[in-house]
Amino acid sequence: MKRIYISGPMTGLPGFNFAAFNLTAQQLRALGYEVVNPAEKQSEAEELSWEEYLKQDLQQMLTCDTIALLPGWQASKGAHLELHVAHRVGMNVVDVAQLHREELAEAI
Repeated sequence: MKRIYISGPMTGLPGFNFAAFNLTAQQLRALGYEVVNPAEKQSEAEELSWEEYLKQDLQQMLTCDTIALLPGWQASKGAHLELHVAHRVGMNVVDVAQLHREELAEAI
């Protein structure tokens, strides 16, 4: 089973965009993926700085073989860094919307 890390914008968005992260995690789990959702981790954590959250997120991301990018990731400093690291360590990179289309095509 593939282990997927969800990456996308949080800072400055209502509710830190947790709703989009959580919905995506639910959808990917329904497709059979093991999902690492930083929104779940952050909602459990104490108050940390942005840098401390990112350090934790990167550690979790490195346990995965795929990074899935949410819409709007391009506007996120953290997602850019996560994507850079993912490329450097040879992780698969997918767009969440593309992943859903591919799964749908396989199911038909």
